Amino acid sequence: MAAPLKSDALEKGLSNAEAQRRLLEDGPNELSKNKKQTRFAIILEVLREPMFLLLLASSLIYLFLGDTYEALMLVGMILLVIGITFYQQAKTENALEALRSLSSPRALVIRDGKTCRIAGNEVVRGDWVILSEGDRVPADGILISGPGVSIDESLLTGESVSVRRNPDAGEASRLFSGTLIVQGQGVLKVQQTGMQTELGKIGRSLDTLGSENTLLQKEIRRFVVLFATWGGILCLSVFLIYGWVHHHWIEGLLAGITLAMTLLPEELPMVLTVFFALGAWRIAQKQVLTRQPRAIEALGSATVLCVDKTGTLTLNRMTVACVTNTQGELWIATGNPNSTPNPFSETFYYAALASQRQGVDPMDQAALEASKRYLPVETQQTMTSCELLKLYPITSKTMAMTQVWKSLSDDGTSLVIAIKGAPEKVMARCQLSLPRQKAILKQLQTMAQNGFRVLAVAKAHWHDEVTELPEDPEKISFEWVGLIGYQDPIRPEVPAAIQSCHQAGIRVIMMTGDYEETARSIARQIGLGHLDQMITGTQLANMSDDLLKEQVAETDVFARMLPEQKLRLVNALKANGEIVAMTGDGVNDAPALKASHIGIAMGKRGTDVAREAAHLVLLEDDFSSIVQAVGLGRRIFDNLRKAMGFIFSIHIPIAGISILPVVFNLPLVLFPAHVAFLEMIIDPACSIAFESEPSERDVMKRPPRPTLEPLFTRGSLFYSALQGNILLLAVFGVYGFSISQGYGEAEIRTMSFTTLVIANLMLITANLSGETPVIKMPFLKNRAYWLILASAFILLLLILTLPFLRDLFHFSPLSFGSYGVCFIAGLSSLLLLEILRILKKQRSNGKARFSSI
Repeated sequence: MAAPLKSDALEKGLSNAEAQRRLLEDGPNELSKNKKQTRFAIILEVLREPMFLLLLASSLIYLFLGDTYEALMLVGMILLVIGITFYQQAKTENALEALRSLSSPRALVIRDGKTCRIAGNEVVRGDWVILSEGDRVPADGILISGPGVSIDESLLTGESVSVRRNPDAGEASRLFSGTLIVQGQGVLKVQQTGMQTELGKIGRSLDTLGSENTLLQKEIRRFVVLFATWGGILCLSVFLIYGWVHHHWIEGLLAGITLAMTLLPEELPMVLTVFFALGAWRIAQKQVLTRQPRAIEALGSATVLCVDKTGTLTLNRMTVACVTNTQGELWIATGNPNSTPNPFSETFYYAALASQRQGVDPMDQAALEASKRYLPVETQQTMTSCELLKLYPITSKTMAMTQVWKSLSDDGTSLVIAIKGAPEKVMARCQLSLPRQKAILKQLQTMAQNGFRVLAVAKAHWHDEVTELPEDPEKISFEWVGLIGYQDPIRPEVPAAIQSCHQAGIRVIMMTGDYEETARSIARQIGLGHLDQMITGTQLANMSDDLLKEQVAETDVFARMLPEQKLRLVNALKANGEIVAMTGDGVNDAPALKASHIGIAMGKRGTDVAREAAHLVLLEDDFSSIVQAVGLGRRIFDNLRKAMGFIFSIHIPIAGISILPVVFNLPLVLFPAHVAFLEMIIDPACSIAFESEPSERDVMKRPPRPTLEPLFTRGSLFYSALQGNILLLAVFGVYGFSISQGYGEAEIRTMSFTTLVIANLMLITANLSGETPVIKMPFLKNRAYWLILASAFILLLLILTLPFLRDLFHFSPLSFGSYGVCFIAGLSSLLLLEILRILKKQRSNGKARFSSI
């Protein structure tokens, strides 16, 4: 017979001080992983960028022409570009490193006599680890206590059939890191960690943050290829036309390189990387870990949230609220230990005997706590002296936990059997008359209507010393004891979060194993809809797929659900065109989590299997965290669209002012140094400033974004093109004005470039505001915007006023009147951009009104 989980386990384990010493001595319990990018590696990556190569080519040409100062200035620009890119890459790497540490598997260990959940990489030699069904074994060791476990060792052996491990069985009690507990529980004493484990020797990596190509990444790649192709054709054309017309092939080459720099869309993939990395980091600040990048895209498109009740909508702090006894009397808990009449002691006693003493199930803990609180000391001592002989775990068939204890009372040979589980299952195991069954069901309904989670308790005695206990607990006849009602309070923030989801066009579906009345009571408290319609697990099992598709469209509450039924629910919702986010915590939830568009695993009570299958992990098992993550997902996509629109728009005036002078045989405005200066504004603006922009006010008051809606729609591209042409009009207007006034080439270039920089900053301002008027924007919340704005103006002022820098940029001093023209033209572009935004909004509102008719 398997050894029981010893009651004194909590007195064992390492001290925290000793654990820290061993962690320093042996290192973290992790396998070799991809090393964090070094500074040198980041610099090498920058040196391979096309923008750097173009700047380097330009500096070499200037050096060949004997213009040393121009070449040195471009080298300085190269160093600045490296610095900016290094900062962005380092910030991204730091965010990813923080996510890797959060994604480390968790382990429940015994330290200083107390159980605590720690990161798997903090497990050390000698640790006592409590293992339960669905857990990954965090390190190699020996099973020293518990009823035994079944292990899936396919990760190591490739054998799909699970093997049995029992305590004190020599090699048969040895467990290996990375294997999976598929049944049972036990305590593991760790012997090897990290690279010393069998898994470490094989050298497998368990890095769970592997990248994959998302829809956005594919779309960005297509645009990069398109831009690069047309950019190459135009650059070659400019080089040939300029060289043919002016017979200055070197200057033509510089003009071609300048145009290549203006059209090169190197910001697009960088922006996507920064947004995904920092977006995942921001979501992690809301206690939600992003394991797969596509979840960030899908968050803003979610139309349905399927959530478990326990621990997500509720506090997962079960307390015994009421009990009944064999006479059918009802007692409501008052909190006073002396208020419990003797007739109810039996219910508390057998409920505790049917609970795992070292278990983590909240209802087991509540039953044990209630027995300590309400039972007499003598009864508690009798219960403590019992020795656990056999455990019949809860299954989808029995839906009840049965434990067999050896009692030291009487002759010391009788066995006490206690069962606790679903009332209908326990009632079927007892010999109850029809009137008694009806009375129990009436009590059950009353308790459920008050929002209590109700379990039944029964008892049996085994006096036969010859016949062994049956393997099937259903062959044991029980005697009815009573009902026990648990209460798990609603999280205070849930009703407001539910309302926020409804305002955002997101349905919330509650899945629970509770009875219909309990589920309806909870749904009413949190504000769910369609309370008149409910589907139970039994009804779902008997439904065809077509009927289920029809029913889920109008049903928000599912009661008496089994974990494996969630997959059917997810598939039915997906078949109806819904974008499904679903929570889960058990082994049986993994298929549904993987099938959903956004699988959300519970970080605290969830199993490793569920976390591995999920796209997101709730670190605090809190429903409001999901809602906040959805809002952040919408914010990320909104800001990404703003940034991409800005990139598309700003390249139009830069490319235009590079091409038009060549076409019309006019003085050139931009050289490589000018474009590099503009890139120093564009790069941090389109990544850091736009990523830092707060959410729009209506981010959770509009319907979800269609999942297949591209980042660049025809409408958004047209709008960005109009924005870019407004800037080109302002810059070319100043360019034409300066020519008409008879200014020299240096003055023309100075005025045009100054206008372009100011208009660029105005475009950043307009795009950051999105649908909100600029004067109502909370710019004070975006420190990155102000830093970029101030830096750009200071650098422009230095270039325009310091003779050395002015000469390097081929500028000349201007009068205050000329500067005024530049500032008026630049600022007027913001006014025109605001008018364009108003016209766009009016057109959108008109379409919305027309579609509602």
